[in-house]
Amino acid sequence: MPRPKKARPIDASSEAVVLPPRRSRRIAGRPDATFDDIGVDVIAIIYGFLGPFDIMRSRLCKKLRKAAATTTVRPTNFTVNSVIKYNAMRAMATALPNLQQIEIGGLNGGHKYSDGDDPHEQENENDTPHAIDILSRFRNLRLLSLYIAPLNGRYPLLFQFPLLQKLDIYYCGNLKFDLEILAGLPVLEELYCNGNRSLTGNINSLRVLNDTLAKVTIRDCFEVQGNFMDLADFPRLKNVDLIETDVSGDIRDVGERDFLALESIILPKGVYGGIGYEFQRISDVPGIISTLYPIYKQRPILLKNSCAELSRGSPDWYHGVVRYDTPPFGIVFVAAGSRVGYQWETLHLFAACEVIWLDPEPDRESIDYEKYIEELKEIEQHGYFYHGFQQPPTEEEYHHFWAERRG
Repeated sequence: MPRPKKARPIDASSEAVVLPPRRSRRIAGRPDATFDDIGVDVIAIIYGFLGPFDIMRSRLCKKLRKAAATTTVRPTNFTVNSVIKYNAMRAMATALPNLQQIEIGGLNGGHKYSDGDDPHEQENENDTPHAIDILSRFRNLRLLSLYIAPLNGRYPLLFQFPLLQKLDIYYCGNLKFDLEILAGLPVLEELYCNGNRSLTGNINSLRVLNDTLAKVTIRDCFEVQGNFMDLADFPRLKNVDLIETDVSGDIRDVGERDFLALESIILPKGVYGGIGYEFQRISDVPGIISTLYPIYKQRPILLKNSCAELSRGSPDWYHGVVRYDTPPFGIVFVAAGSRVGYQWETLHLFAACEVIWLDPEPDRESIDYEKYIEELKEIEQHGYFYHGFQQPPTEEEYHHFWAERRG
């Protein structure tokens, strides 16, 4: 059996590569510079191109840790949805205090956030609480989202971020707050509140954000009140959605100088001209349409999402044969080119009567005619389920219609 060869010793004359000590390594383009010559501010700029977890993993020495603490971390989705992620947020509160975006979600089973002031009746008393006040250390937050977070009571600290631009609060039913508290977010541009039953206040409180707000969505928050016209003079306001709130008003009050930047608006049934606005008799509709028609012609965006409904307390109302739906008791505006009309439709299944046109058909030689024909085809492609009807059938006609369809 051959003996293994012994390793040959390396002498000074060999061509072995020997790295210089770490502190004397040179930097490309700067033969006279070392790592120690790079300023903390330069490292912070480099860190600004990385995500929070990449920065956390690279904090290998005191200098890098100092640079990370001064870095303005670019907006990157960081979701706290477990105890592990919560502990990561605790570490970042010291290591990356300039984090710009955080989403606070649920925690693992058996865990919750510590109760705030005036909490609802305790439901999970045995769950392990975790302090949420560490969130207040991120003073440079631009985007904050609270999504189905186990928060209970009032937490003023959640509304004290001077640089916050976007606030999302979704289905945090036990989180108590009033719209007045948004004064602690002086540069807020986008507000989304959906399904927060403990939200209270008057939308007039949003006037402290008059110069900054561009988007407002407050949905399924029945304790929110006020008149939507309190938002009419917000110069940057593009999108408004107040469905399922107690907000009231009258679309006919909108003047030429109101909602100048508006791109979409969805108003609740408490507003004349809003979604779900109720009328008492089918015979009332021509009068309602004649009132709203000039507004639609001048500024269709105000009524694009409007749908009025026949009240269930109306003597004209009757039960349908289709589960979860009604006969065609809703009215909406429709448009083909410059031609405007309206039609009756069901509330959920979108089975409609034929269009009642309010404008004559455009002249065949007009520049609008081609667009009119194209959009008319789109309307007719959906078909008229209640063919031959331009308004809801009587109860007798309705049941006869369905009897024929079912053979």
